[in-house]
Amino acid sequence: MEITEIKKIGQGKRYSLKVDDVFEGVIESEILARYNLKTGQQIEQSLLTQLKNENGDYACFDRALSVLEKSSKSKKQIFDYLSGKGYPQASIQKAIEKLEEYGYLDDLAYAQEYVKFKSTSEGEKKMRFALKNKGIDEETISRALESVDPQQQEEVCLNLARKKLKNAQIDIKTKQKLFSYLAGRGFSFDIINRAISQIWEEQ
Repeated sequence: MEITEIKKIGQGKRYSLKVDDVFEGVIESEILARYNLKTGQQIEQSLLTQLKNENGDYACFDRALSVLEKSSKSKKQIFDYLSGKGYPQASIQKAIEKLEEYGYLDDLAYAQEYVKFKSTSEGEKKMRFALKNKGIDEETISRALESVDPQQQEEVCLNLARKKLKNAQIDIKTKQKLFSYLAGRGFSFDIINRAISQIWEEQ
């Protein structure tokens, strides 16, 4: 078998590869350099298969890394993203393990950062639900939520309630609507009741 074409694609670092004039796929420049491949070179089927596998692993990891450079993600988010791009499951698993090893992927750190940002506008229930949907396990979520300040949650809930009312008088109907709104923001029954009771007393 002979490599009959190695052609650069656009301005990036990817090349189309043909063996015996048959297109064998898109190969990353890193893989080409690793094997020092050239047009006219003889290549065994076993080496071609190995090259494709390594190329898939490299491309998968590189794609995941480029996504994480833009914003942090959970392990599940990266898995779903790479799966959607059609990468083999084996390559995805290797990429995730490598990213965790290098410290680029850390579900606890991700959850803690998420809680730190969202705790100024949401209750624990909503944050827990959101993190669960992002694939974070219950133990990790609980550890991340340990940093939530109960007093801050009380203040956030009260401020949201006041903003929602916009200085309007609170009656039974308004109270019910306000309760539903704050519950939707993820606050507990007790915190909501205390916030509404305080506003009620103030008025």
